[in-house]
Amino acid sequence: MERLSLDAFTKYTFLSGLACAPEDGTPAFLCAKADTEVNGYLRDLWVLKDRDKPLRLTGDGKTGAFLWDSADTLLFTSSRSEEGKKKREAGEERTDFYRISLHGGEAEEAFSVPLSVTPLEKVREGVYLLQADWDMHYSKAYTLSGKAKEALLAEKKEEEDYHVLDELPFYFNGQGFINKRRTALFLYHENSGSLTRITPETFAAGSARLDESREKILYTGESYATKRKNKQGIFVYDIAAGKSHSLLPARTYEIYDAFWQGEQILFLGTDQKRYGSNENAQFYQLNPETGAVSLFAPFEDAVGSSVGSDCRLGDGSSWKMADGQLYFIATIHNASHIYCLDESGVLTPVLEREGSVDCLDIWNGQLYFVGMQDMKLQELYTCSLRRKELVPLTGFNRGILENVYVSMPEKLSFVNDGVDLDGWVLKPRDFDPKKSYPGILDIHGGPKTVYGEVFYHEMQFWANEGYFVFFCNPRGGDGRGNEFADLRGKYGSIDYDDIMTFCDEVQTKYPQLDKKRLAVTGGSYGGFMTNWIIGHTDRFAAAASQRSIANWIGFGFTSDIGDDFAKDQMGLGKKGNVWNSMEKLWLHSPLQYLDRCTTPTLFIHSDEDYRCPLSEGYQMYAALQQLGVETRMCVFRGENHELSRSGKPLHRIRRLKEITAWFDSHL
Repeated sequence: MERLSLDAFTKYTFLSGLACAPEDGTPAFLCAKADTEVNGYLRDLWVLKDRDKPLRLTGDGKTGAFLWDSADTLLFTSSRSEEGKKKREAGEERTDFYRISLHGGEAEEAFSVPLSVTPLEKVREGVYLLQADWDMHYSKAYTLSGKAKEALLAEKKEEEDYHVLDELPFYFNGQGFINKRRTALFLYHENSGSLTRITPETFAAGSARLDESREKILYTGESYATKRKNKQGIFVYDIAAGKSHSLLPARTYEIYDAFWQGEQILFLGTDQKRYGSNENAQFYQLNPETGAVSLFAPFEDAVGSSVGSDCRLGDGSSWKMADGQLYFIATIHNASHIYCLDESGVLTPVLEREGSVDCLDIWNGQLYFVGMQDMKLQELYTCSLRRKELVPLTGFNRGILENVYVSMPEKLSFVNDGVDLDGWVLKPRDFDPKKSYPGILDIHGGPKTVYGEVFYHEMQFWANEGYFVFFCNPRGGDGRGNEFADLRGKYGSIDYDDIMTFCDEVQTKYPQLDKKRLAVTGGSYGGFMTNWIIGHTDRFAAAASQRSIANWIGFGFTSDIGDDFAKDQMGLGKKGNVWNSMEKLWLHSPLQYLDRCTTPTLFIHSDEDYRCPLSEGYQMYAALQQLGVETRMCVFRGENHELSRSGKPLHRIRRLKEITAWFDSHL
């Protein structure tokens, strides 16, 4: 049995963007693979016309978003055009579209849009609904010509070295600085090359969907001048009339999506009144005539999948309306399942099994989804909504793990404080019950995510290197309803107790785990908990804190979500702020307790991480240096909060090398 190599993820295929052809249900999807030579990822478009025989349509690795343009034609974006590249280098915005047939042949240039856009839906022949990244200063360049356009592009070039801020949030993780930027909706008319704007200048659009007649567009979002409220409204745009009207004002709900449902509107949202910003969304019904809102289907669990893994790249739809019924992914305990919500409000499970469902589509009573099942890497699966027999349709990753040691997670359920909790243990390669081994505790992010029984590259690599690896789902996580996930004002208390109790349980059940050779690591919330742990116990011989939180006082002013998230998660209430709640914020800040730390600690951070900003890592590192505790910090330039999952391949390799070498040297 071979060892799993540190860079094995560069051989994995990542599937995303699943969409079935409206006419015959042919699944189309994107496949991405890492390329260490370009230090990036190559993405191509695939279809599955015949079962078990996926067909690659593009081969240059430059494919972007796509949609079905006809029964046998796909429309997609790509950066392959030299003219488009020159335009963008000159400061102009541009998105190039191509068409490709399922019957073979090269992709043909379709049209170019003078904005940075993503295709959403085809309205009718030659008319498309687009979502644009709209810069309120410079995106209007396409409407100008001659000297006026030249002057605006020259100004844009001159301003490249500056960020002028007058909004909040002013940056966002993975998007960079977003001051005076909005997500806008447009209609593009291919024959004339014209764009029709749907949303106002200051409007930040969310979801957008055509009605069955393809005459109206249902969309969500909010307008703001200087501070986003994250409370969206619901609107309808009449394509023929060229006008929008409001169905629900943008003041009460955080809305994830809205759907046409006969004479009513179904929307997924939360008013956050019971459990704050992490409250699970519910299914509401909106009467478009009266504006009345009613709870349609109470559902306390999380819609969408929050099962963590570092073996995905890209996304796709978590729900689909088909024949008046909404099919959606939900996180239940430690896995993501699929449910159906019918027109009467009845919820029915469609697929319940361990593993993850990452995106889905429905066509003619057949379910298709991309997922990680049976401890395997991503593949495309299908099953009949009646028979529910799961059938794998692809084998992109089939041979990669065949002769490699994969440690199967051994579930360890336990009770703490009267609460049933779940954890897992991965045994080291060539495990001998007569020997002792070092171990690594891995803590998930969120905190509102979960670990489950899916393949996790870093954990499997460490198991292959001779470590026990153990992980659990403490309170504050997802999959167990709102009350379980409610950690407001409790960070570092009940969750810390759950994790330490889990460690005790692991050591009791696995005496081969050397209690003097334990390490702890985690990212985001897991980084916060790692920082907290090293200030509250010396049971770990080494720690690696990643993209972490050190100080809630500063975090509220520097994180892209800090303004609302810090106040909410610290349980400050509507009237709480830094100035009247300083003691509470400091009480839950790991930085306060570092004078107790003796644990050698590595800090991993990215300079474009705007979720848990670089300054948080600097504070921890500098404090340990001043206190004389062995420490090291590795900062990744050009990376953001997603380094471990979608960072540049060479950076991901270096990150895992840093952490592993740190643990090896101390354990």
